Amino acid sequence: MITDEVLAAFDAQVRRGLGSVSPAVRVERDERVIRCVSVGPGGWAAVVWTDLDRATADAVIAEQVRFYDELGSSFEWKYYAYDNPPDLPNRLEAAGFVPDQAEALMVADAEVGALVGGGEDPAGVRIVAVDDAVGVGHFMTAQQGAFGTNHSDVAETLREQMVGPEPAVVGIVALVDGQPVASSRIEFNEGTQFAGLWGGGTVPEWRGRGIYQAMVRRRAQLALQRGYRYLQVDALPTSEPILHRLGFVRLTTTVPFNHSPGS
Repeated sequence: MITDEVLAAFDAQVRRGLGSVSPAVRVERDERVIRCVSVGPGGWAAVVWTDLDRATADAVIAEQVRFYDELGSSFEWKYYAYDNPPDLPNRLEAAGFVPDQAEALMVADAEVGALVGGGEDPAGVRIVAVDDAVGVGHFMTAQQGAFGTNHSDVAETLREQMVGPEPAVVGIVALVDGQPVASSRIEFNEGTQFAGLWGGGTVPEWRGRGIYQAMVRRRAQLALQRGYRYLQVDALPTSEPILHRLGFVRLTTTVPFNHSPGS
């Protein structure tokens, strides 16, 4: 994998080429900014791409803050380490944004051996795709157990997506004796080479048994079936070593900067 070329493809296809995210999200764009606006349950508010320089950055930041403040909406500024100007993080913090934990943007070719043939599922664990209301319930239970939060917005997205033949988002659940112990999802970015892996989490008592890796392999298989070449993950430090062993390569760092109305 030539990382510079893959990063350029990711930027062009996923960030600048962002299409429909979900019925709950409206994508707006101009020559300097692409942003998402939440318009329903499960929506997402975020600035996902910018083309800024030292002369324009502060004015554009202020414009985005005014826009979302008028909506009464919190939002995320999805910053990548190659974004300009170089001091953009400092400018965001000066405008009231709060940085969250840095993550590694990691990408793997979906056909790498560790993904398509790298091992069997852990003994006694069944990895299944969410395709009915029971599966959504299992997904929510596993997310609550892993992260301590409900993630009802993701569950609503899964319910909406199940009605189509090729859903843009598919949930994955790991079951032990019929009980959910882990969950994750894959998002298919239509018109691109990239499928995104999101939200992987395992309940504490089942961590360290290979379930996370098994869910990554299952999602890689789904991506290949749909004709996607690359898998993309925003990886926390806890996940990065596992993904590296599976063939993922770090392309850059991304940091979510969060802003609340009136900040």
